Amino acid sequence: MPTERIFLIGAGGHGLVVLDALEMAEGKADVRVLDESAARIGRKFLDLTVQRFDPGMTMVGDRFHVCIGDNGARARLFDTLRAAGGSPGTVTHPGATVARSATIGEGTFLAARAVVAPAAVVGAGVIVNHGTIVDHECIVGSYCHLAPGTTLGGNVRIGERVFVGAGANILPGISIGDAAIIGAGAVVRADVPPGTTYVGVPARQIR
Repeated sequence: MPTERIFLIGAGGHGLVVLDALEMAEGKADVRVLDESAARIGRKFLDLTVQRFDPGMTMVGDRFHVCIGDNGARARLFDTLRAAGGSPGTVTHPGATVARSATIGEGTFLAARAVVAPAAVVGAGVIVNHGTIVDHECIVGSYCHLAPGTTLGGNVRIGERVFVGAGANILPGISIGDAAIIGAGAVVRADVPPGTTYVGVPARQIR
């Protein structure tokens, strides 16, 4: 069903995924795709044309969704657009599964085959990418990016602005500190301190 206007900020690959999910979920809504990159402005983006993004634009009465994979950049734009009067729009692909008792924050994206299990809590501006599983009673902080195929076991705690690489597995009960990075394919068996990078099987700190 068509809805009010929504601005998608970011015309890269992740933006394509978000636009596709939005159109499948809501039909042909009034969608505007915006980007700051001069190389992208004017290009076709599925069936839309990329327009110039002005960070100082007024957003009162409009929805927005920040389609940028970098956690820090996504968080900054999220706050800027909300301060300009915009309303963060959550986008959920029809093929995602969300438990009735789960909580999903504003401006979050749930891709196809994502699963958010009972009593899980996902914060604002999070990317839960293709095939990712957020199991029961997990807590995922705002502005995290869970890459495709990530698995969070039950009762995992993820801080804010954490990146979890494709295919990584976080075992039940583990805590990941703010701004940590978990490498693709890692298996995390122990708590991860804030701001650190862990890779491998089992995961170990590299910096």
